[in-house]
Amino acid sequence: MNALIGESLSVTNPKAQTTRHRIVGIWNNEDHQIVFSDTPGILEPAYRLQESMMAAVDASLKDADLVLYLIEPKEPFDEVMIEKLGKLKNKVIAIINKSDLTDQESLSVRLAEVAEKLPKAKVLPVSAMHRFNTQELVQLICSMLPEHPPYFEKDELTDRNVRFFVTEIIREKILQHYKKEIPYSVEVRVEEYKEEPNMDRIVVSIFVERESQKMIVIGTNGRAIKRMATDARRAIENFVGKKVYLETTVKVRKDWRNSDRDLKEFGYQ
Repeated sequence: MNALIGESLSVTNPKAQTTRHRIVGIWNNEDHQIVFSDTPGILEPAYRLQESMMAAVDASLKDADLVLYLIEPKEPFDEVMIEKLGKLKNKVIAIINKSDLTDQESLSVRLAEVAEKLPKAKVLPVSAMHRFNTQELVQLICSMLPEHPPYFEKDELTDRNVRFFVTEIIREKILQHYKKEIPYSVEVRVEEYKEEPNMDRIVVSIFVERESQKMIVIGTNGRAIKRMATDARRAIENFVGKKVYLETTVKVRKDWRNSDRDLKEFGYQ
């Protein structure tokens, strides 16, 4: 979605389970509008947050005219997802992404395996990074979508506001800068956003579940959070197109991932 639209709307990271929210991205040309809905990956929920994430996935599958199922060349098949897709009435395109990371013979074998697993799906190898087959993918999507008046204005890229993407950028940098459980225990909220002619001033709260996690996020003499916040500020400046003053505070919100009240406050329910 990021590659096709040309904006980094969704968090990308080698770590699993990085997408938490359903994120809409809008692609337009003169004759077509494609509304992408990027969802969390399928998983077996371990706490209430993940239950909410899976509810977003189920809602997206019900709403969609077309499902794009992303697979990597060498990763094992998710049999639960294969079964789920097999029962859907939706049209499906199985996309083998990162196809540049394998040889032609292995890719041919993978294409045959996917076709056997999902006989009703169209199958296409792509490389989002190198833009291989991305235009072919767009053409295939357009040929499979129903005709309908556009849902959004031509100049819109998403249905989310800037505050949301500030929190996603910071969460992405937390995923990059911290290890183990820390990134998955963190939630980010913008408390204040002031737009000025030459600078945006942003105040952010970073929530963790335990006091020990707070100390890790802050680091010795505040060095860890300073590194992360500096990286995040530069990314936000690139996103909004001007200078940013970013203030971050770390707070403890005990067991927020299992609290319905907290999940509703953070926009998951």
